[in-house]
Amino acid sequence: VVDDEPTVRLLVAEILSDYGYSTIEAADADAALPVLQSNTRIDVLVTDVGLRGALNGPALAAAARVVRPDLNVLFVTGYADAGGLDPLPPRTRLLLKPFEPDVLALTVHELTSE
Repeated sequence: VVDDEPTVRLLVAEILSDYGYSTIEAADADAALPVLQSNTRIDVLVTDVGLRGALNGPALAAAARVVRPDLNVLFVTGYADAGGLDPLPPRTRLLLKPFEPDVLALTVHELTSE
């Protein structure tokens, strides 16, 4: 779970944990990329679209897919215009904030079941 807002990151991780998922949290792409480039098992990258720093969410996903081409990605954003994500690449979903916990869990489940 990558989000530069600590409360959002914690909430998303907590929701996923409540639904039985294990999570790894990162505040930005700089912290997330080494994990994504490691051998750590990652079923879904959940990332905010508008991350602060050198890489935003779509750039982070693209960098991660160099090493993990089949990586599932769930972008979350508070903006209806998700910054050029239309059409979404394969194995990718977009979830607009605010969202219900069950919608988040269902979307992650759908991505991991493809």
